[in-house]
Amino acid sequence: MDDAQLRTVWQQRQLNDRATHVGEPLAVLMKHTLSKRYRQLSRLAAIWDQVVPEPIRDHTALEGFSGGVLTVVVDSAPHRFQLQMLLRGGLLRAIQANFSGAVNKVRLIPGQFASVDLAGDRRYEF
Repeated sequence: MDDAQLRTVWQQRQLNDRATHVGEPLAVLMKHTLSKRYRQLSRLAAIWDQVVPEPIRDHTALEGFSGGVLTVVVDSAPHRFQLQMLLRGGLLRAIQANFSGAVNKVRLIPGQFASVDLAGDRRYEF
């Protein structure tokens, strides 16, 4: 065997360091997945504050936005009913007109939430 062949065989028999830093996959996740979702939800939160009346808005929290469906947690049945009536009466069209993406549906789910976070800010503001 000549030197080139010996070098090739030696390189093939060396153990490969397959360990990667945890930060690399997290950076990819943050850059490509979470940052886009964060920007969309923050823009939707600003629009939500503009178009939803304050008495109802205080009883809601934006939970998520995926596939054109905005998920909103509502803490009581009467406020959920009022919000459904507003959505049918044109609130959804107002959200769609102000948002650059596609909001096809607003899904209302019952639930409880803390209206403020640990810093005292509204829960869904970014």
